[in-house]
Amino acid sequence: MTSPLARQAQVVRALGSEFVAAILSAGERHLHRAPRTARLIDDWPGDPAADAVAMRFNGALHALARRGDCAALTDLYAARAGDFDRVIGGAMAAFDDFIADWMREPPQTNEVARSAAIMAALMTLRAEVDLPVELLELGASAGLNLNLGRYAFDLGGVRVGDAASPVRIAPDWRGPPPLARPVEVAAARGVDLRPLQVGDPAARERLMAYVWADQPDRAARLHHALAIARAHPPLVEQGDIVDWLPRELSRPAGAQVCRVVVHAMSLQYCGAATHATVAAALAAAETPIARIGFEWTEARDAVHLTLTTYPGGRARHLATCHAYGHWIEWHGPTNDARVPSLSAG
Repeated sequence: MTSPLARQAQVVRALGSEFVAAILSAGERHLHRAPRTARLIDDWPGDPAADAVAMRFNGALHALARRGDCAALTDLYAARAGDFDRVIGGAMAAFDDFIADWMREPPQTNEVARSAAIMAALMTLRAEVDLPVELLELGASAGLNLNLGRYAFDLGGVRVGDAASPVRIAPDWRGPPPLARPVEVAAARGVDLRPLQVGDPAARERLMAYVWADQPDRAARLHHALAIARAHPPLVEQGDIVDWLPRELSRPAGAQVCRVVVHAMSLQYCGAATHATVAAALAAAETPIARIGFEWTEARDAVHLTLTTYPGGRARHLATCHAYGHWIEWHGPTNDARVPSLSAG
């Protein structure tokens, strides 16, 4: 049976990351030198793909390289070339405990490039419900996507957001541009089982370690997003979605706001009961309300951006996306309007 590391090496190579693929492949070959890590992977209680086991391993190695405790590993990452078998095998043997302990915590990418797809969905929603939005994010991590109104976007030629922002997100846009509509974020808050505090250096370092080491543009964007978050801390509560969301939706909404429940690569880690609770809470909530999802399909063969509006639960597949937001293939409504700038509020 192919291990999670070998499978993921094939995936990331297809995504254009030869360096991360080489890290994972070397890790697979030298698992016998890290018995705790090998047992953890072999005895993984859930679905290794859904739980991103290989990406946890990759994050652990990147974190170790960034720490500087293993000079050979740090040098390998700096050069992005070298004797992978010697260096990775040696690091795994010497730092087995560190790697295994790191992998027990869930991934924390909080990739802000995904907020481009969310913004496109919000513009589509604005064309239908002409109101400011109140964002409720599930699995918000450090809450960086709650600050999407503070970022600058170029979505197929439609520019929206804060034009002066150091966080500039311009995915490779495939297809026609989305509807050009202003988006106003009246309020934003989220929930996570283990939220990361942007004021904690260890939390910031964990996020940086989950950026693929051969993607410096992603790292720079995350660095700027973290700086914005420190100046404007997102509101993320520690809690479980099944308790938090029904409670939040039971609170009266303002007459001039549309609530939007958002989740980006987070519900894949949740079981059927959580999915059912989310669906039931939305169906029973005061309207207008909407749901924006950026998640793998059930077959895990594509990432879909979806918009569901209530009452009625009308769901639409707006786009197929790169898992980290590098490109967006737009299937949603469009027009010929091109505007130089739209305020995100």
